[in-house]
Amino acid sequence: MRCPFCHRDEDRVLDTRTAEGGYMVRRKRVCTSCNRRFATVEKIEQLSVRVVKRDDTREPLDREKIRRGIERACSKRPVTSERIEQVVQSIESEVYNDYDTEIPAKELGEIVMRHLAALDEVAYIRFASVYQEFHSADDFIREVTRLTKLPAAQRS
Repeated sequence: MRCPFCHRDEDRVLDTRTAEGGYMVRRKRVCTSCNRRFATVEKIEQLSVRVVKRDDTREPLDREKIRRGIERACSKRPVTSERIEQVVQSIESEVYNDYDTEIPAKELGEIVMRHLAALDEVAYIRFASVYQEFHSADDFIREVTRLTKLPAAQRS
């Protein structure tokens, strides 16, 4: 690793720590030429899975878009940011484990809804109402009825 100060390739690692659930490594280093300290970050480079939208266009899987949707659904609910991050990480891991290059948007939405149903039932209904484009109160009633008929283990 080149020193950002003297640009020499002579350093040693002082400390190594994992971050983001083991998907990232931070290293504290010291340059043996100029004795200045700096940090580096190593992150797994994953090939991007593309989301195939309903109109057949494709876009890269966007972790932040998933997070924003979940945060919006969980607004004013007793769900911590840490828990949301865990859910986003679980969704992302599931997608990367089960799909090589592409995932249909419908399947991605189903994965998010399954995770939301386990996280918070109200957040699930909020997300489902937008994702499934509810048009009437009957749509809400149908989904709440379906949700309440699930075994408790699947809901929480």
